[in-house]
Amino acid sequence: MIMKRIRLSLLLLVALPTCVRPETIRLSMADVIRMAQESSPQAVQARGNFESAQLSYKSYRAEYLPSLSLSASPSLNRSTSSVTLPDGTEKYVRTNSVHSNLNLDLSQNIWFTGGTMSLSGSVSRLDQFGNSRTHNYYSQPLQLSISQSLNGYNSFKWERRIEPLSYRMARKEYAETLELVASQAVSYFFALVSAQTDMEIATLNYAAADTLYSFGKGRYDIGTITENELLQLELRLLGEETGIISARTGLDDATDALRNFLNLPSDMVIQVVTDDSIPHFTVPFDEALALAEQNSPDIDAMELNLINSESNLAYYKSQTGLRASIYMRLGLAQTAEELPESMRNLNDEQAVSVSLGIPILDWGRGRGRVKIAENNLELTRLRNEQSRVSFEKTVMRAVSQFNSQERQVDIARRTMQTAQHRYDVAHHMYITGNSTMLELNEAITAKDSAYRGYISALSRYWQLYYTIRSMTGYDFERDSTIEHEIENGL
Repeated sequence: MIMKRIRLSLLLLVALPTCVRPETIRLSMADVIRMAQESSPQAVQARGNFESAQLSYKSYRAEYLPSLSLSASPSLNRSTSSVTLPDGTEKYVRTNSVHSNLNLDLSQNIWFTGGTMSLSGSVSRLDQFGNSRTHNYYSQPLQLSISQSLNGYNSFKWERRIEPLSYRMARKEYAETLELVASQAVSYFFALVSAQTDMEIATLNYAAADTLYSFGKGRYDIGTITENELLQLELRLLGEETGIISARTGLDDATDALRNFLNLPSDMVIQVVTDDSIPHFTVPFDEALALAEQNSPDIDAMELNLINSESNLAYYKSQTGLRASIYMRLGLAQTAEELPESMRNLNDEQAVSVSLGIPILDWGRGRGRVKIAENNLELTRLRNEQSRVSFEKTVMRAVSQFNSQERQVDIARRTMQTAQHRYDVAHHMYITGNSTMLELNEAITAKDSAYRGYISALSRYWQLYYTIRSMTGYDFERDSTIEHEIENGL
């Protein structure tokens, strides 16, 4: 019934005289949702945020893979500098040399200790110029080095907890945003449906008022109605004409809003196609809450906040006491005037260094930072508890409203049908002289209100439908997990 009336209104609009007829597109609610999830600013931004999260996660994973690098550092030195002779005297000496170095390094981060291990090989050549030209090589074909903090902050360990969780949350946020975009698309769609319905109502009411006014003038001429009743009919006609102007403005505004939301050309005419049918199912409370806790990014955000607070506390604690680190290097090396000779009869080399740091006087700054981090951690736990309670209530409220909305739609549909029938009866009774203008106006107002109430109930149903999907990541109508096309790229 609604579709027939909307089509009638659209035909009336299209029939208006125009010099150039713009392009017209017919869209169903499913079309609007699909286009919104592809090209709306919110969807584009969500896609960009997720791609950034992907790149960040790929970078994190690369930190735990071996890295191989080749470096060279040739240098020329032509200068005069002082040198100390064996007898302790100093002398200025002219230096004219070229130093070349080639190094191949394979390094690996050790996440469970927070250290770094590298295996490298290098060869250097020193050319000296002057009265006599000489050169020699220094080769280190194999060298193993380890750098390790003994009791410091292990950033690798915390990253292994934070980064995968952040990426998982980003995936959930992307899926949630697309469903929220669908809910927003429903809002824009039904705003245009409502505007078109208002235009239809205003057009039909004007036509009916014009007919009644013409009929009333005939009855007034023969004395069956008073002048007051005729003036009421005229006022009704003028009011309906004003209603058409107001409805046209509302229709233009709703069309512009939907066009902007979908990034459509500004001169495109949109015709929306509605479907009165809605799916029939209910959402179990316990299942919805369990799925929301599993699929909602809000739960991951709470956990991420807690881990970040724990990480900050661990960092500040590592800065208050004894700080120690060790560096060890084992390798083989040799020097010679020729490169092949520098690879033979290699000498072993070892180096070990320990670094110690003890804060003696910091005026309580370290303890103060630890105390602040402890307070922040407790505050985060408290906020998480409150957020979880609020989250559960929000899910339960949305599920409760959705489960009752189907009945609301049914009531609104029946109200609309009854109001239409009442109007038909009131109109006939007025024409036959068995009803007053007041009763007819009441029937018209009730009819219009019932139509708008039905559109509002449908809109509310579909907004709650996609809100539940966004919260739970689940399609209860088809009993399946919601899958969006996400380029993995990992």
